[in-house]
Amino acid sequence: MSPAVDTATRLRRLLAILTWLAQEGEAPIDEVAARFDLTPTALVAELEMAACCGVPPYTPDQLLEIVVTEDSVSTRVGTTLARPRRLSPREGLGLAASARALLAVPGSDEDGALSRALAKLDRALGQTGIEVELDTPDLLETVRNALAAHERLTVTYYSASTDQTAERTITPRRLFASEGHWYVDAWCEVADGVRRFRVDRIATAESAGPASPEVLADAAADRSSPGEGTPTGGALGAFVPGPDSRRVRIAADPTKAWLFDTVPSAAEEAEGGRTVWEVFVGGDAWLERLLLRLGPDAEVLEPVEDRELAADAATRILARYRG
Repeated sequence: MSPAVDTATRLRRLLAILTWLAQEGEAPIDEVAARFDLTPTALVAELEMAACCGVPPYTPDQLLEIVVTEDSVSTRVGTTLARPRRLSPREGLGLAASARALLAVPGSDEDGALSRALAKLDRALGQTGIEVELDTPDLLETVRNALAAHERLTVTYYSASTDQTAERTITPRRLFASEGHWYVDAWCEVADGVRRFRVDRIATAESAGPASPEVLADAAADRSSPGEGTPTGGALGAFVPGPDSRRVRIAADPTKAWLFDTVPSAAEEAEGGRTVWEVFVGGDAWLERLLLRLGPDAEVLEPVEDRELAADAATRILARYRG
């Protein structure tokens, strides 16, 4: 997902792009891409998602019309979408809250049409202004500045999965808010891969110098391919593991595929009629439950220290029943 972004973030960004384009009418692709921190290819891919959006019965006049040429992009809305709607107070409050969230997306025009419409909506609702606030961690600005400057950070981070605090050196790649919390996806030098950190769990953060060219090049490659590829690689989709997640390879009967469909995983063919799945594991307890559900024929291939987890868990459970 865009640089490996979650669906909610992509939707907010797409709405912000469409809102800006609706005001401008038409704009050069390079200008729009730069404004919303995307490559031209990624911008076109994002706009393709909105090409079939509209209202029932989804006839051509009720759909968004997005026209992309070699150099420019323009949008036009259908007649129903262009016609003013009568909103209930509840709908109005929801729309006002959503508009304020859109204006927080980098690249949005704070003095543009959306802001002016929001001011009118506030007056109609009898509100002086609706505040949409997210928890603001103490080090949010430090992380944001490091992201903008392409700098590394040495952080002290509390991991909820292990209940431990450890020092890590990270290179922020994407900062976003979700469900009331701020997160940063960053290249972690301890894990040697991209990991997701909750910003309010970062206790300290100090600059550790500029990011390496290799990490910056990898991040740029992600931005150029929204929805394709991941910071974790392979077919794991948009999943970004936590800071203490480890990669585990499990061989199991293909009939157990439904279990792996419920978790971020990537499958590959193996000898002997079995399939090997690659999953990220945040703790032993979760992996034990998965292995017990898979049954005695499943086998942990890597890491070797996890191979006895299922047997040990089964022994503990049986001992409790005997007791």
